[in-house]
Amino acid sequence: MPRGPREGVRPAFRQWRAGRPFWGGLLLALGGAEVLLTLKASLDVILHVGMQGLAGYLLPAVMLLCGVLILFNPAQRLFYSVIGVLVSLGTWLTSNLGGFFVGMLLGVAGSCLAFGWLPDQEPRVGRRQRRKEARAAKAAPPTPVGQP
Repeated sequence: MPRGPREGVRPAFRQWRAGRPFWGGLLLALGGAEVLLTLKASLDVILHVGMQGLAGYLLPAVMLLCGVLILFNPAQRLFYSVIGVLVSLGTWLTSNLGGFFVGMLLGVAGSCLAFGWLPDQEPRVGRRQRRKEARAAKAAPPTPVGQP
């Protein structure tokens, strides 16, 4: 039986993704995961372990948690994104230079995306759509002034 145009997993996921700062939360979570993975690197790869202990594991775990919370609780995105950017910058000192800068930069970029996301803003109209509308307006016959 064929499905309707708005049924299925993909359209439902797109609708869910549109209602939250998806890319910001995803980048922040990926940055936290990357920093956590670099902590488990071999001794040949590790530059320095940092503050030796809890802070090296705590800050990337908080990054990962903030990214997940941004995805599933977008109403509190401002608080989570501010905490996320501070913790991401803190990993530079505690966790192998912030996961060799990759995890730190992913965390900062994701936090900034989540902070700047506006839920009530209308989606932008693409350049192709604007050109298409302009061509349609030119091709339409002009209506006389006295007639509706």
